Amino acid sequence: MKAASALVLCVGILLAGPTGAQQVPNAAPAKGQPAAAADTRDQLLIVSTTEVSEVSDLLADFRKLYPRIETVYTKVNSYEIYNRIVDSPPSNEGAGDLVWSSAMDLQVKLVNDGYAQPYVSKEITHVPEWAVWKNEAYAITAEPIVIVYNKTLVAASDVPRTRAELTSLLSKKPDGYRGKIASYDPEQSGAGFLFITRDTRITKTTWEMVRAFGGAGIKLYSTTGTVLDRISSGEHLIAYNVIGSYAIERAKEDASIGVVFPADYITLISRIAFIPVTAQHPESAKLFLDYLLSERGQKFLLARSIGSVRLGIGAGGVIPADRNDAVKPIHIGPELLTYLDQSKRTSFLKEWRRALQER
Repeated sequence: MKAASALVLCVGILLAGPTGAQQVPNAAPAKGQPAAAADTRDQLLIVSTTEVSEVSDLLADFRKLYPRIETVYTKVNSYEIYNRIVDSPPSNEGAGDLVWSSAMDLQVKLVNDGYAQPYVSKEITHVPEWAVWKNEAYAITAEPIVIVYNKTLVAASDVPRTRAELTSLLSKKPDGYRGKIASYDPEQSGAGFLFITRDTRITKTTWEMVRAFGGAGIKLYSTTGTVLDRISSGEHLIAYNVIGSYAIERAKEDASIGVVFPADYITLISRIAFIPVTAQHPESAKLFLDYLLSERGQKFLLARSIGSVRLGIGAGGVIPADRNDAVKPIHIGPELLTYLDQSKRTSFLKEWRRALQER
């Protein structure tokens, strides 16, 4: 019953990554002086939703700085992170020493429910206020949500620069884009649910856009990779609310992928990290959290087109300068708990389905 209850609570998570776990231990610790804040042969167990390929250089650099810490990185999905923490007894290391997830709402719920321990990072003055909650949850990244299109098949005059332009395009050319629009499915994808509910909070005209989506026969998916594949192949022409870091990296290798940073507003999401109360190696976790927020660590993330949360760096290396004023970050805090309430979630999805069916 306990595990089942945990799964029921996992209603607002991001499902962008594969479900299999990957463990990446570091090589045997190098000989030499131990790190000042770590015990000799100490350990660090990191549990994360972030792909290993995105953080391999970052992990290698951390191991270089702290060779006496045996670092193990496990990649799992958001469901498993949540269940590991909720179901693990205090003596179980399965929850890890630091959890780092793109499931913003579930991370906040875990912190709100008392599963995180406080730590005032030495880097706290270098991150914005919205990126820290209760000195327990820390935003590690600042990633834009974008519109993606096929550069080969979409006329330059049709490329939407705002949500209003996208709505207008679908209203004026319903036949040309019928079945050619894609986005996340908010009923299957935590990413999709988080982003579209955020849109409706920012502007009520979001529902006009959703009705236009329905009229165009929008196709809905649960993973970013599938959406980008369909845009690249030309099966779909425009995709709405795509996680920017994935789209930008794909565009570097695929000339058919175009990325739009909306001029009306750009939602910024974050991957959130905290140290569980059950952490077996909290001092190592504190070192790694400080490292993630440090200028050095943030630059490794920026190299992967993952926007930096650090003041002075920010997402400027990812978002064009003329769009900086349009940025609207999702603040870490109780607001993210709203749609974990089952009745509110059900009500929203009912309205979503009704809007899609309207013509």
